[in-house]
Amino acid sequence: MEAVALVSPDRLWSAQEVLARPSPVPAAAGVYGWHFEQPPHAELNAERLLYIGIAPRYMANRTSTQNLRKRVRYHSRGNAAGSTLRLTLGCLLGMELRRVGSGKRMTFGKAGEATLSQWMADNARVCWIERSEPWDLESQLISQLDLPLNLDQNRHNAFHIRLKELRAQARQRARELPISS
Repeated sequence: MEAVALVSPDRLWSAQEVLARPSPVPAAAGVYGWHFEQPPHAELNAERLLYIGIAPRYMANRTSTQNLRKRVRYHSRGNAAGSTLRLTLGCLLGMELRRVGSGKRMTFGKAGEATLSQWMADNARVCWIERSEPWDLESQLISQLDLPLNLDQNRHNAFHIRLKELRAQARQRARELPISS
């Protein structure tokens, strides 16, 4: 039942809608799913669930301040250093990852992140379900569904090796380039 709400949701929300104030995304714990009108890579299909995430993540020794609204909005307009989804999408779209700041963080730079935000606004749609302990459902969904953009807990996915390689190559190239402003 919960998987259906993410795989075949009644409604998908655009970046413009989730970034609006007030946002329709609840400030609650849960699982969110990203669908794409255009796939970020030729080996992937469009108009289907490709990635799920949770908010907050499980933390044994402290309480997370994350919730669905914060995470979904960050994925829509943040940067690759704070969003594995943005890192994955940028790498799949062939964007240049760069070291920034002290050189430990990696993003696509101001222009690249703006381009990625626009690509997501044009192509990404999100849905969510509230769940007080979303990490249990996340593990269950990743084991049962074809979610090619998820890496964690997803070694069984056919796209996993390809995605890991693309991300590793992008990180290696970034380490060879000078730190970007």
